[in-house]
Amino acid sequence: MISLAGRDIAHSAGKFALTGLGLGLLIGVTLTMAGVYRGMVDDAHALLNNSNADLWVVQKDTQGPYAEASSIKDDAVRSVRGMPGVSRAANVTYFTMQVQSPSGNDVRAMVVGIEEGQPGQPSYLLAGRQMTRGHYEAVADVKTGFSLGDRIQIRRHTFKVVGVTQRMVSSGGDPMVFVGIKDAQEAQFLKDNDAILNDRARNASNPAINRPGVPGLLEAVQASQSTSHNVNAILVQVNQDAESEEVAAPIRRWKHLQVYTRAGMEEILVAKLIATSAKQIGMFLVILAIVSAAIVAFIIYTMTMGKIREIAVLKLIGTRNITIANMILQQAMGLGLIGFLVGKIAATLWAPVFPKFVLLLNQDAAAGLLITMGICALASTLAIRMALKVDPGEAIG
Repeated sequence: MISLAGRDIAHSAGKFALTGLGLGLLIGVTLTMAGVYRGMVDDAHALLNNSNADLWVVQKDTQGPYAEASSIKDDAVRSVRGMPGVSRAANVTYFTMQVQSPSGNDVRAMVVGIEEGQPGQPSYLLAGRQMTRGHYEAVADVKTGFSLGDRIQIRRHTFKVVGVTQRMVSSGGDPMVFVGIKDAQEAQFLKDNDAILNDRARNASNPAINRPGVPGLLEAVQASQSTSHNVNAILVQVNQDAESEEVAAPIRRWKHLQVYTRAGMEEILVAKLIATSAKQIGMFLVILAIVSAAIVAFIIYTMTMGKIREIAVLKLIGTRNITIANMILQQAMGLGLIGFLVGKIAATLWAPVFPKFVLLLNQDAAAGLLITMGICALASTLAIRMALKVDPGEAIG
């Protein structure tokens, strides 16, 4: 019966091939959706790995700096450095914006303000060098499309790209642009010139600030509003002989700040931040599985209906029902195998074209093959039931 199934497939090879192609593209989309989710998880892990931190110190009662807004004073890093078990600590800022490229186009990127030589700095470069000046230099991820020597616009200032790195992305897959911490503070927290002038006029008209008998008060308030001393987080590296949680506990208690370990930050990024996207992708996978099963069931049923007389002849000469059922099942499994091969090839070819990172894992492909075979076997039951009900008399009727 294996040869009989093969001959039947060869008899309608064109129809079978087109069906396998259509099913394969559908399976390719399914594998790509799974790869999108894997890519989101990998982006989250890449973000944590690239920070080179063991602890994240953020604003109290927040889940910042990646999932929520967090703002703390930049002088808090000095007290954190003096805590037991702390090896290094550095301020860092994160904000996502449209960075203007040399061609005039906007590139969506996460701008990261770092302290040179401290945690948060890119660990390796594809080209160029790390930032050595305090202002107006930047290191960009290659995904931004920026090259060495490019002049990019971030808020009111122009930065020169002095280094290019790779796989430095946010949890949403946006490439990173690293600048000095002072430049990032100004870009993120300071207001534009018109807003500053309005605030100065508002302060000057406020009798509580502009007091006739208190000279210098107005100038002091205006000076405090023209500079920013806020950051989003403090990245901490602990000593090799220290446990992260043991170092974090006294910081939470005495510094009145929230501290997350690597495990806690992974939970925020993976289990919470991308949870909704994961559910949405899961719904798409379920829908695609149902559609695939419907397509296979329809095609196998149609092919079986087209050979009712042949099935009746087989029954008339004494062919067992199990043999006929195996023939139909083999056709469905062959269709699924062709579809999976087409889908795997298609997903591998178009995955690099996607704007976000698509991670195709072998275990996902293996699971996809098993699910595809299971769906095809299940979809063939309708055609098998119909074939088993065929009356042998139809062969001569």
